[in-house]
Amino acid sequence: MGLLELFILAVGLSMDAFAVSVCKGLAMPKITFRRTVIVGAWFGGFQALMPAVGYLLGIQFRDKITAVDHWIAFILLGVIGANMIKEALSGDCDDESGSLDVRTMFLLAVATSIDALAVGITFAFLNVHIIAAVLFIGVTTFVISAFGVRIGNIFGTKYKSKAELAGGIILILLGLKILLEHLGIL
Repeated sequence: MGLLELFILAVGLSMDAFAVSVCKGLAMPKITFRRTVIVGAWFGGFQALMPAVGYLLGIQFRDKITAVDHWIAFILLGVIGANMIKEALSGDCDDESGSLDVRTMFLLAVATSIDALAVGITFAFLNVHIIAAVLFIGVTTFVISAFGVRIGNIFGTKYKSKAELAGGIILILLGLKILLEHLGIL
């Protein structure tokens, strides 16, 4: 997986966190640098942690399922992408509170990074330098989430649905690309 593909994947994965960050920003009466860093750190940290965990789980089974790994990547990314599209079309904020307490942020960070766990499993079957990949995903999500808080505070939920829709489409297309490359079509 090349740098451009990894960047596109990182952006796609970060769209759930971006959408929740927009909702956080919408709910906050006053945005500070500290608050944007807190939101970015929670989401970026978990978006980095989850693919690492998924990778560790995936390498346990890599030898047993390499004949179908491309199908697994295609199905996982397709399901994740379809779910993101479904959420985008529902059009509501998952979190109406501006609270940044540990319990709230932990639950939101886990909820928005479950898809990254599944992507980490696919990393075990692809040619990916896992440490660089998870750091790249984490930093990308940090920046996008911090930006999402600002956007939410300024513009409201205008861009939330579009971001989730774009993220879902990106993940589906990446899954399709992985499948077609393995089948020798691309």
